[in-house]
Amino acid sequence: MLRSLEIRDLLIIDRLDLAFQPGLNVLTGETGAGKSILLDALGFVLGWRGRAELVRAGAEQGEVTAVFDLPPNHAARAVLAEAGIVAEDELILRRINTADGRKTAWVNDRRASGEVLRGLSDTLVELHGQHDDRGLLNPRGHRQILDAFAEVDLISVRAAWTSLSTARRAKLRAEETLAAARVEEEYLRHAVAELDKLNPEPGEEATLDARRRAMQGAEKIRTDIARAHTALSDQGAEAALTDALRWLEGAADRADGRLERAIAALGRVMVELGEAQSGVEDCLSALDFNPLELERIEERLFAIRALARKHNVLADDLGGFAEDLRKRLAVIDGGAGNLAALNQALAEAEITYRRHATILTAARKAAAKRLDKAMAAELAPLKMERAVFSTAISPADDGPDGADEVAFTVATNPGAPAGPLNKIASGGELSRFLLALKVCLTGNTPGLTMIFDEIDRGVGGATADAVGRRLAALATTAQVLVVTHSPQVAALGAHHWRVEKKVAKGMTTSTVTPLGPEHRIEEIARMLAGDTITPAARDAARALLG
Repeated sequence: MLRSLEIRDLLIIDRLDLAFQPGLNVLTGETGAGKSILLDALGFVLGWRGRAELVRAGAEQGEVTAVFDLPPNHAARAVLAEAGIVAEDELILRRINTADGRKTAWVNDRRASGEVLRGLSDTLVELHGQHDDRGLLNPRGHRQILDAFAEVDLISVRAAWTSLSTARRAKLRAEETLAAARVEEEYLRHAVAELDKLNPEPGEEATLDARRRAMQGAEKIRTDIARAHTALSDQGAEAALTDALRWLEGAADRADGRLERAIAALGRVMVELGEAQSGVEDCLSALDFNPLELERIEERLFAIRALARKHNVLADDLGGFAEDLRKRLAVIDGGAGNLAALNQALAEAEITYRRHATILTAARKAAAKRLDKAMAAELAPLKMERAVFSTAISPADDGPDGADEVAFTVATNPGAPAGPLNKIASGGELSRFLLALKVCLTGNTPGLTMIFDEIDRGVGGATADAVGRRLAALATTAQVLVVTHSPQVAALGAHHWRVEKKVAKGMTTSTVTPLGPEHRIEEIARMLAGDTITPAARDAARALLG
C-alpha cells in the first residue's frame, strides 16, 4: 500500500506531503489544476519513463519520496533480494532529478538503478490511465491482455521459436553456401589440383631465391678464385717456394748457419701457403654447382610466384589458401549429408515448437472462457448486464508468442451482432469495459495499489454511480486511488483530496488539500454546479455523500 508521497520542486509543485489511506482515495479539482502531475511524480519515483524536464523552474533539483507498506510474502521482496537490498516492513523509494537532467535513486537508503525501480513498480502499483482504452481498441494488444490474465509462461514457446528460427537460418545459409560453391566447383577442383601438384611450403620462396642468387653470384667470382688457386698450387707459388727451400737446404751446410733464419721463415711460409690453399679450395667447393640445379630452382621459384600472382596472395600464404579451397570443396562434397542433418534438426525444432504452441493455445482457450465469465460478472454492476464480452481465438502465423490471434468482441444490446470494441462500444461503454477488464486482470493481486486516472470519463448519472460503487467495492480488498471529475465517484471515496492551482508573486503552484466532511460537501457541490454553488447543489452533494 502507498502510505505517503512527498514532492519537492517538481513542475509546478513547490512542496507537497500526502498521506494516503487504505480503501478508495479520490482526487478532484479543476482541469489543469495538477492532478496528472501527481501521477507524473509517482511515476518518476517508480522509474517510469515520462517527461524529460521535471524540475521546477528556478530550482536546482526536484525530489520525490514514496513510502509503501510491505507485508510479508509481498512480491517486491523478491525484487529487493535480487538487487541485494534488505527488505523491511517499510519500503522507501527516493529519486532526485537535477536541473541538468541527471537522475539518482535510492531504495531504503541504498543507491538503485532505474531498472530496479521499474521492477519494484510492477509489484507495487497498477496505473490505468484515461487513454488505456486505446490498447483495448487495438487487437494487436488483445493477446497480451489475455496472456496477462491467464498468467501463461511464454518462456518455453519463445525458446522453441528461437531454436526453430536458428534451424531455419542454418539450413538457408547451408543451401546458399552450397549453391554458391557449386557455381565455382570446376575452378576449385582445378585450383586445388594445381596447388597440390606444386605443394609450396611456407618460406620456400625466400629459400629458393637466396639459393638462386648465390648460384648466380658464384658464376661471377669463381673464375678469379680458380686463378688464385692455380697461382698458389704446385703449378705456381708452391712449386717456386719448394724449389727455393730445397736449394737453400742444400747450401746450408756450406753457409756456416747464415741460412737457418731464411730456411725457418720459408718453412713457416709453406705452412701458411697450405692454409691459404685449403681455404681457397673450400670456397671453390662451395661455389661448385650443377647448372641443371640452377635451372630447376628457377623453374620452381617462377612457378610459385606465378601461382601467387594468379590467386592474388602472398607466396607464403599459398598453403593456407589451398586449405581454404579444400574446405569449400568439402562443403560441396559433404553438402548433401550436411543438408540432411540440418533438415532433420529443422524437423525436430518444428515438432518441439508445435508442441509448445499447441499447449499455449489450449491454455489461452481455457483462459478465454474464464475471462468471458469474469467479465460478465464485472459488467453487471456497471449497468451493462445485457452486454456480452467474448474472447475469440483464431490461428495466426507462427511467432515467438505462439500461433494464435486474439480479439475481444462485444455485443452491447440483446440481439445485436457482436463486433470489434471500437465499432460497437461508445466512449462511456469503453470506460466500463476497461474498468471491468482491469479488475479481472489485477483484482486478485495482493498488496497492489491501483490508480485510475479519469476512468469514469464519458459516463454520468446512474452509470457514474455504478462505476464509483465498483471502485469502492474493489477498494475493500485493495488500495485504490482515483482521479475523477465525476461527483458520483468522488462521493463514494473514503478519503478525498482537492487539487488546486494558485498564482502568488507571479509563480504558479499546485497544492493538494485533504477534505473534511464540510469541505467535501463544497467540493462535490462545485463539481455538480460549477463556479456558482447553489443551496440545491449543496443538498445534492449531501445526498450523494449519504
